[in-house]
Amino acid sequence: MAQRPSVKGVVDVVALIDGLGKITGRAQVIWFLVFGGLFLDAYSNAALSAGLGPMTSQMELTSTQVSILTATAPALAILFNPIGGWLATRFGRVPPLLLAKVFAIAGALTAAFADDFGVVWVGRVMVGIAYGIDFAVAMALLAEYTPAKLGGRLNLWQAVWYVATTSNLALALLFFNMDVGADIWRWSVGSAAVVAVALLIGQWLMLKESPTWLASKGRLDEAVGNLDRIYGIKAVAGEPDAATRAATEAPAVGFRQAGVLFKGEYLPRTILSSVISLGQSMQYFAVGWYLPLISLTIFGESFEKATIGSMVFNAFGIAGGLLSAYFGRRLGLRLSSAAGFAGVFVALLAMGLTFEKVPTAVAFLLPVLFILCHSAGPGANGKSIAALSYSSDIRALGTGVTGMVGSFGSVAGLYLFPQIKESLGLADTFLVLSVVPLLGMITCLAIKWDPMRAGQSPEGAAAAPSAVGPQGDSPESVKATTAR
Repeated sequence: MAQRPSVKGVVDVVALIDGLGKITGRAQVIWFLVFGGLFLDAYSNAALSAGLGPMTSQMELTSTQVSILTATAPALAILFNPIGGWLATRFGRVPPLLLAKVFAIAGALTAAFADDFGVVWVGRVMVGIAYGIDFAVAMALLAEYTPAKLGGRLNLWQAVWYVATTSNLALALLFFNMDVGADIWRWSVGSAAVVAVALLIGQWLMLKESPTWLASKGRLDEAVGNLDRIYGIKAVAGEPDAATRAATEAPAVGFRQAGVLFKGEYLPRTILSSVISLGQSMQYFAVGWYLPLISLTIFGESFEKATIGSMVFNAFGIAGGLLSAYFGRRLGLRLSSAAGFAGVFVALLAMGLTFEKVPTAVAFLLPVLFILCHSAGPGANGKSIAALSYSSDIRALGTGVTGMVGSFGSVAGLYLFPQIKESLGLADTFLVLSVVPLLGMITCLAIKWDPMRAGQSPEGAAAAPSAVGPQGDSPESVKATTAR
């Protein structure tokens, strides 16, 4: 009988997970359940987007009120991305994910039954809290659940995003044909509560705490137990190594330690992941999120035509999201982001210069190019690169801070787009926004870091100069590396 491997710390846990050739069984179910939270985040955003026109008419909202409603969720995410990262670092990855579903349920129901702008806004506040917590934690947990050779799978979250958006648009079309009238937005927003309840039950029953996080806290017996429960890996808890002892004796990681993300070799990683996250969120939430309104302009003043057109646009987003895993593996996350930003820049420039001056077919193809390039490149990589760039002790904090920066882009896109559009018109707005992907492309070409091309795990070489633990950590904790 083969001797079971001994787990002495995080490096051993990472090595055992990285040794897996694929994710199967319970691990596969758990993996997709975590992805389900990202589906919910996208679905909740799409729910408001799909019903924005009817809601605006029914409540007689001003452009400022529309901007406030659409920007509220990402604005709250600015605060709750790092809070979610802190919760996940301090209390584990699973509890914050469950908490996020509770907020999502409350937010969806509050907005769906609202009778004025103020109550809808309160609902969006709760959705924003859920969005901020869930996204920061889910990507960190997925990175820890996934073997290194399958790291590109994290990019599939982008396809999930567009699947969720398309699903909500399809439901909106169904509700429209049920003759619910101007209340269609209530059905659309309220359906997010059903998704959230299903996910809360599934995650509560099936999710297991990250073995990597447990090992980082010195809870090796529990880490070994969860390796077995999740992957069927049979191991035994050994004597904690020097790095594990140092980590358990160090103060708990919190916001005071966030400065480590901006020091040493973590600095360029944080800049790169933050710029990609900021750029992709700004361009998507300024253009992609408003596809139903853009569809109205292209296809005419018909809710059905605009919704179907938007669904077709999102179908290309699904395709791009699926391709992002391939491009990330072949080109790396950095170069695939640069190429995607370049494509988005060309698309926005062409949309601005030709809007309402070309046949419908051409006007249709340009948003398609935008969505494809966005979803296959920076749209997916904005979240994945952060999750793969940091060691486990600060991974959730890193994804939280990067997500916070990305949320600034979301707020800017959602709030500024209606304002600029009202002042300059849609064509000139596209031209103004083209600066965003141009700067993103330049940054990606200037900074050379790419976790898919790194020769070792962040758990290893990066641990020494940027560790959160006390000074004087042993050389063993400095030299520990894991082949990637």
